[in-house]
Amino acid sequence: MSNSSSETASHPHREMKYGERQIASGELITFPNPRVGRRYNIDITLPEFTCKCPFSGYPDFATIYITYIPDEKVVELKALKLYINNYRDKYISHEESANQILDDFVAACDPLEATVKANFSPRGNVHTVVEVKHQKDGC
Repeated sequence: MSNSSSETASHPHREMKYGERQIASGELITFPNPRVGRRYNIDITLPEFTCKCPFSGYPDFATIYITYIPDEKVVELKALKLYINNYRDKYISHEESANQILDDFVAACDPLEATVKANFSPRGNVHTVVEVKHQKDGC
């Protein structure tokens, strides 16, 4: 019996690839803001977001836009990429994915302000954009 890569890929007990391991363990990492006290925007675009519809199981695709004003911490971009890629096999609604990303982002870097906009690709003649915002108390 041959052990072709397609057979290995479909085998339920195959070893995870290094990228899959990084994605599975992905968590948001931060570093100190180099300009604490200065208000400035950081705009991040993540054009390859995927998740699965919790009702049909069909894949959903979106561009995620994160805009934030940092306080004491800034999010590390590779960690953010791995965190976002972890959604690809999650069954989660458009609304919940945008809200969960914002919640996790705020928990990690505690920004002065943050907005997550999830612009989902049309499916079945329906186009959805979900935008959620956070503002730190006193800002």
